[in-house]
Amino acid sequence: MNLDKDTPRLLGAAFLLQAVASAVAGLILLGPLMVPGNIVASMTNMANNALQMRASIVVEMITAIGIVMLGALLFVTLQKQNGKIALVALGLYLIEAAILAVSRMAAFALLLVSQESVVAGHPPYLQSLGSLFYETQSFGYDLHMLPFALGATMFYYLLFKSGFIPRLLSLWGLIAAPLALIGILFSLLGYQVPIIVFIPNLPFELGIGVWLIVKGIRDASETG
Repeated sequence: MNLDKDTPRLLGAAFLLQAVASAVAGLILLGPLMVPGNIVASMTNMANNALQMRASIVVEMITAIGIVMLGALLFVTLQKQNGKIALVALGLYLIEAAILAVSRMAAFALLLVSQESVVAGHPPYLQSLGSLFYETQSFGYDLHMLPFALGATMFYYLLFKSGFIPRLLSLWGLIAAPLALIGILFSLLGYQVPIIVFIPNLPFELGIGVWLIVKGIRDASETG
């Protein structure tokens, strides 16, 4: 295995960067502003907390950068296991990052409409426009999960095959990613999917990130 000794730790840092940034943007910054089923309340929250809304957009852009870094480092690490699968997975990660970045344009437009709507007293036409941008940014966020889940399943298969990390840890990811893939497919088709379906990915990414930074990856002779 001819990897630079710093590559595994960079890979671990990339796992942590995109996982933490995504959680902060979605769960801490954006999530509290959204009131499901009440566009007026959501728009009011966003208008009254414009800095928080802008911060969520900026942090999601950092997430997109982290996704590109993660995909590139996973490709470098795993391409010798199967170059074609690794390349397809990398392409899916790039698509994921692009969809996420574009979807944040709709989130920014939603903020501007929300501010105008609050000043104007929430006229119906601005509520309709706000609903359009709300649904667009929400759908875009859901859509970016599709190439992620596909690409992650491929990368985690190669990770499991390589034996670079403990089998149990890579198996966790190999279960979590397909589970998220099934969940997001149902979600995009209009079904309500419980959040528990997607949760296993976050602790996996945090766990593997810490493992790679602290332990690195096993030598080929150690993997047998």
